[in-house]
Amino acid sequence: MSDSKTDYRATLNLPDTPFPMRGDLPKREPGWVKQWEDEGLYKRLRDARKGRQKFVLHDGPPYANGAIHMGHAVNKILKDMIVKSRQLKGLDAAYIPGWDCHGLPIENAIEKKFGRNLPRDEMQAKSRAFATEQIDLQRAGFKRLGVLGDWDHPYKTMEFVTEANEIRAFKRVIERGFVYRGLKPVYWCFDCGSSLAEFEIEYADKKSQTLDVGFLANDPAALAKAFGLPQLPKAQDAFVVIWTTTAWTIPANQALNLNPELDYSLVDTSRGYLVLASTLVEKCLERFHMQGGTVVATVKGQALDALEFRHPLYDVNDAYKRLSPVYLADYATAEDGTGIVHSSPAYGLDDFNSCIAHGVKYDDILNPVQGNGSYAADFALFGGQNIWKAVPAIIETLEKAGRLFATAPIQHSYPHCWRHKSPVIYRAAAQWFVRMDEGEGVFTRDKAPATLRQMALAAIEETGFFPENGRARLRDMIAGRPDWCISRQRSWGVPLPFFLHRDTHELHPKTMEILDIAADMVQAGGIEAWSKATPEGILAKVGAAADAAQYNKSTDILEVWFDSGTTHTTVLKGSHAGAGHDTGPEADLYLEGHDQHRGWFHSSLLTACAMYGRAPYRGLLTHGFTVDSQGRKMSKSLGNGIEPQETWNKLGAEIIRLWVAASDYSGDIAGDDKILARVVDAYRRIRNTLRFLLANVSDFDPAKDAVPVGEMLEIDRYAMSRASQFQAEVLAHYEVYEFHPVVSKLQVYCSEDLGAFYLDVLKDRLYTTAPKSHARRSAQTALWNITHAMLRWMAPFLSFTAEEAWKVFGTSDSIFIEEYAELGSPDEALLAKWNRIREIRDAANKEIEAVRAEGKVGSSLQATLRVTAPEGDLALLRSLEDDLKFIFIVSAAQLQDVAGSELQVQVVPSHDTKCERCWHWRADVGSDPAHPEICDRCVSNLYGAGENRKHA
Repeated sequence: MSDSKTDYRATLNLPDTPFPMRGDLPKREPGWVKQWEDEGLYKRLRDARKGRQKFVLHDGPPYANGAIHMGHAVNKILKDMIVKSRQLKGLDAAYIPGWDCHGLPIENAIEKKFGRNLPRDEMQAKSRAFATEQIDLQRAGFKRLGVLGDWDHPYKTMEFVTEANEIRAFKRVIERGFVYRGLKPVYWCFDCGSSLAEFEIEYADKKSQTLDVGFLANDPAALAKAFGLPQLPKAQDAFVVIWTTTAWTIPANQALNLNPELDYSLVDTSRGYLVLASTLVEKCLERFHMQGGTVVATVKGQALDALEFRHPLYDVNDAYKRLSPVYLADYATAEDGTGIVHSSPAYGLDDFNSCIAHGVKYDDILNPVQGNGSYAADFALFGGQNIWKAVPAIIETLEKAGRLFATAPIQHSYPHCWRHKSPVIYRAAAQWFVRMDEGEGVFTRDKAPATLRQMALAAIEETGFFPENGRARLRDMIAGRPDWCISRQRSWGVPLPFFLHRDTHELHPKTMEILDIAADMVQAGGIEAWSKATPEGILAKVGAAADAAQYNKSTDILEVWFDSGTTHTTVLKGSHAGAGHDTGPEADLYLEGHDQHRGWFHSSLLTACAMYGRAPYRGLLTHGFTVDSQGRKMSKSLGNGIEPQETWNKLGAEIIRLWVAASDYSGDIAGDDKILARVVDAYRRIRNTLRFLLANVSDFDPAKDAVPVGEMLEIDRYAMSRASQFQAEVLAHYEVYEFHPVVSKLQVYCSEDLGAFYLDVLKDRLYTTAPKSHARRSAQTALWNITHAMLRWMAPFLSFTAEEAWKVFGTSDSIFIEEYAELGSPDEALLAKWNRIREIRDAANKEIEAVRAEGKVGSSLQATLRVTAPEGDLALLRSLEDDLKFIFIVSAAQLQDVAGSELQVQVVPSHDTKCERCWHWRADVGSDPAHPEICDRCVSNLYGAGENRKHA
C-alpha cells in the first residue's frame, strides 16, 4: 500500500511550548510584579534560605524626592542582580531597601509650595508627609523594574526608631572623643541657608572679577628698614599689593600673608613703591599697565614679618581705620597673583588658621556676611547688599580710593553646592565637628586608640574594591579631608540634643544623660517630640530643671550624611536586625555611584571607624553615571536622557535590566534609543534560544525519560560538558559582581554553541527519531539540563523572562528559590575533541556556502562531502562513524583513506533522491514499496526499531 498522501510533517516531533515567541514585555511584566507581591515571593525566598550563610548588601538610601530616573534604575538593578545571584548560590541574600528622608531638598520643596519661614513644627509635619508620598512613588518604580526586596518593611531614616538610634550612634562618637565645637570657616550655601560638608561640594566653572589691591604701608620707615634701606629713596606712597578673585572678602580683611622663604622686591613705580614677589614683578607691572619699574631692594619674606599696612578703605570710612599685619604662611606662593595673600579669616580656612595661630581671638574675627548671602545691615559702606552683587560697588570704591591697581574677568573652577549648583563660600560659624586628627573632644569616656584619619585609612586597606581604582580615590579623599562639620541650621532632621550655657556656650554637664533621654523621646514620638519639648521639661528628667534659665536648647540638626552614614548600626543591627541584617555593622557590600566616595561611602566609613574602629563594609562597588551615546551626562536640561517610565512602557523593564547588565558599569553607562534597540535584538536572540529549548523538552519527564550521562550520545555529553564549563565562567564572573561579560558570553553561547552548532545538529535527531527513542531522550536529557542551568544564569538580569519560562518548565514556585544547577565536572578531553570537530565543521560550512552561492546545491543536505585531513583530524572524524554526516548536516560524508597534509573539503552535489520526511538525499528513498517517498531510516524510525545513533 502506498502512502503517497501521508502528511509526513505530522509524523515529525515538532517543538511545542506555551512560552510565546514575543515577550510582549510592557503588558506582561506588571502582572509578574503583582503576582510576586500577591504570593509573598520575597518572604518565601527568605524561608527557603533560612539558616543558610547570609549575604548582606546594605542599600544606600536614595533621597525621597521625585520619581525615579535612569540613574536610580541602574543602581537598583545592579543591587538586584547581585542579591539574586547570591540567592541562587544558596546564600540567604536579604535585601532591605531604604530611603534618605531628612534634609534640605525636602525642606526646599516644602518652602516652594508653602513659603519660607514656616514654624518648625509645621515644617517637620509637612516634610514627613511629603517624604512618605515620595517613598510610595519611588517604591512603585523600583518594583516595576523587577527588583525583589522587603518592600513592605524598608528602612527610612525618618522612622522613629532609626532617628533614635542615630542619636545613640552620635553619643557613641562623642564618647570616643571625636566631637568638638569650634568656630571655623565651613562651606556655606546661601540657597541652603546652612553649612555644607566636604562631600556636598562639587566644582564648576564660575566667572569672577580679579583684583589687584594696594595696602598702604602704615610705617614707611619700618618698611625701608625691613628691606635694608636707611629710608625710602623717594617721598612717595609704598604699598603691598595683593591679588584676589573674591572681591567681596576685601571689606573683611584683617591680615596679609607672605611666604617666609620667597624673595620679595621693593619696586619703584609710577604709583609709588610696590612690594611684590620677585619672580612676579614683570607680570604684575604688565598687568598694572606700568612702564619702567625699578627694583630697589630684595629680601626674603621672613624680613617683612609683622609689618603693618592700612586697610584699602582706611581713608574712606572710619569703620575701616584698621591695620593689616603681615603673618608668615607657607600657603602664600609665587605661582600667580603677586605672591601676597590677603587674609579674611572668616572666609578662608588657611586664613583662619593663620590668624588664630598668630593670636587673633575668635571674638575679634570679622564675619559680616549673613547666612542669606548679604552683608549685615549695619556693615559700613555695603550693608544689606548681596555679596555677589556688591562686587562692582567694592571695585568702584577701591578705585576711587586709589587702591585698585588692576581688575579683569576670569573663568575659574569654583566650589558649588551639590544640590543647588550655586556657588558657595567659606564662612566662619560656630559648628559641631568630628575631629579627624589628634585633639580633645567633649565628654570623652572611651577614647579611641588612634585618630579617625588613621583608623579610616587602615580600614580602606582591609576593604575589597570593585573596581580596584576606587581604593585610591577614597584613600586620597580621607587623607586630605578636613574635620567633618556635622551641624546644620535647619528644621527637618535629627536634632543635636544639646543645651548650651547662654554666656559660656559650654555644654550642660549632664549632656550624656540628656542624649539618652532625647533618644528615648524620639523613639516614642519622632524628632517632633524633641522639638516640642520645653527646656524645663527635658532638664527636669535629669534633675536640672532649675538650669533652664541659664541654658539654651540647641536648634541645630545633624547633617543628612550623618543620617545615612550611621545606617550600618541603626539598620544592620538595629531597626532591621533579624530581617537578614543582624550580622553586626559589617555588610558584605555597599554599592553606589562613584560620586559616593565623597558621600555615603565616606560618611559611613568615618562613623563606623569612630564607633567601632573598622569599616562598615567588606566590599565597595562603584558604578558610573548614565550618559548619552556622546558621553554627556543625562539631564533634563539637555534633553538627552532616557526615562525608565517611558522605556518600560514602550520596551519593557526587562530591556532596561538587560541594558544595565550588558554595560560595563565601572565606567559611565551609555544609553539612547539606538543602544536600546540593539539591546532589544540581543533579548530576542536569547528568548528565541530559550523558546527552542523549552519547546523541545515539552514532552520530557526527567523522572522517567532521563538518560544516564554514561549512556548519552557523545555530542550530548559534549554539550553537557560545554554547559558545565560555561557555568563555571558565569559563576566566576558573578562572584566578583561582573555582569557584562556574562551577557556577552551568553549571547555567544546561544548563537554559536547552541544555535549555530549543537541545536543545529540536533534538529534532525529531535524531529525525525521516534518520540521515546534513546537517541531523542538523550538529546532531551542534555537540553533539559542546559535549560535548567540557563534559566539560572539569566535569572539575575532577565528576571521576568526567567520566571515566565520557569512557570512553563520548572516544578517549584519560582526560579529564584532554586540554586545553580548541578552539571558535574566538564570532560576536558571531550571538550578538546569536539572543539576541533567544530573547527573542521566551520571550514566545511565555508565550502558548502561557496557551492550554494554558485547554485549547485540548495540546502546543505543536498551535498556530499569528501574530506581529506591530517591523520589526527581523520582519527577524530572516523570516531564519529556514520554519524559524521549529521555533524556536517549533509546527506553523506566520505573520509579519504589517505591522510593529507592539510584539511581539504570537497563539496559534491548529491544525485540521490530527497526524502520527503527528513529531507536527506539518499539512495534508499522508496526502497520500501509501502513507503515510496521516504528513506529507510525514516521507515525504521516510524514503523520499525528506529535507527541506531551513537555520536550525534
